[in-house]
Amino acid sequence: MGPKAILGMLAAAGLMTAALPAEAQQTQSRLYEVTKSKKLRVCQFPLYYSISFRNPKSGKIEGIDADLAEELAKELDAKLEIVESSFGSFIADLQANKCEIGMFGVGATLKRAQAVEFSHPYLLTNIYAVTRKDSKVKKWEDVDQKGIKAAVSLGSYIEPFMKSYLKNAEVVSVAPPNTREAELVAQRVDIIITDFPTAIKVTDEFDWAVTIMPNEKLAITPYAYVVPQGDQIWLNYINLFVDTIKLDGRLLKYAKKHKLDPIVAQ
Repeated sequence: MGPKAILGMLAAAGLMTAALPAEAQQTQSRLYEVTKSKKLRVCQFPLYYSISFRNPKSGKIEGIDADLAEELAKELDAKLEIVESSFGSFIADLQANKCEIGMFGVGATLKRAQAVEFSHPYLLTNIYAVTRKDSKVKKWEDVDQKGIKAAVSLGSYIEPFMKSYLKNAEVVSVAPPNTREAELVAQRVDIIITDFPTAIKVTDEFDWAVTIMPNEKLAITPYAYVVPQGDQIWLNYINLFVDTIKLDGRLLKYAKKHKLDPIVAQ
């Protein structure tokens, strides 16, 4: 499908602001660039269990967003190119035009929305904790104690929340290529604070791991795809893609594949 055909589809769906004056209408878009170049650059964090995690044996990135990035590339009739990024760098990567979209379970927060645009949400999660079965942390009340080290991913939405939430425990921000899981294995931290995808994956893969849930849902956050500001046509297309995969079952299909169906956004 060519750019003109796609533009026509968006207009028919009522997604174009045709009432704007001609000089105010957008004339350039990443949508046109992608369909013309036949190349889609997707920023992904390759250390995110169940979302976009590089299999150490195959070298291939696996997870729900690895699968859905392939689906998006197919819809655009484009070759998929993965650009490695992280929670600490994806905003700069998008602004520097290193990729057209970020697809790796990015939490849609108001602070981030000051710098980038978010699509409609496709997952909805909250905070969990994972520790070792032999840990002194046995329940959520044990987390915020002096001497406890809680690992979070640098740049994640969980990092600022836990720094505000914890009053006694020490928050340890872990930057790539290091991981929270490796820090826990090495017993340099007592617990990792994470989301549903990582909690499920770690406890499935490691027999020493156990999940601890808060007494109430904390930091409930929608996960969405992220694009640069100022390109309404591209954002409209991505929103239509998210709505389409919800309706045709692809979102639920890949969510079930990676055990994420309990957190699919409606």
